[in-house]
Amino acid sequence: MSSTQTKLRTKQTRQAARFDSLEQEVFLNLWRTYDRLRIQEDELFGRFDLTPQQYNALRLLRATQPELLPTLTLAERLVSRSPDITRMLDKLEERGLIVRDRPAENRRTVRIGITNAGIALLEEIALPLQECHARQLGHLSASELRQLCALLKSARGPHEDDQSSWI
Repeated sequence: MSSTQTKLRTKQTRQAARFDSLEQEVFLNLWRTYDRLRIQEDELFGRFDLTPQQYNALRLLRATQPELLPTLTLAERLVSRSPDITRMLDKLEERGLIVRDRPAENRRTVRIGITNAGIALLEEIALPLQECHARQLGHLSASELRQLCALLKSARGPHEDDQSSWI
């Protein structure tokens, strides 16, 4: 056996011992990948005093304008759950990026809309965000990206609600 083959076998044995199962290895690889990619996104959004979740909320609101979205509908459409969506929306409203509306016929319902300032901020972020995504995943081909999307959808499919917009 050559020294290269011995090194490869040693590395494979060492890696195999690091995980309890193949599922754990995949999960931890997903988590590590998310962490590595998120670092770049956090830096970008930090320059605009936004969190990724706040950006996502603004993006969703822009897509529905001029319609206002009920808070619960917005919460369901977010990429990740927001345990305190009210606080997140408070911060966006304080900055003038969103407006809230309570219909007279149902004061318990709160509808959210994006303001012109929110749209302008999304426009300002657009190019730097495209550049960030290119740094994150631009080394993959279009075919690889489509394959990765399909695998990720398949992995989370059994864990999505039937009404999820991510199915």
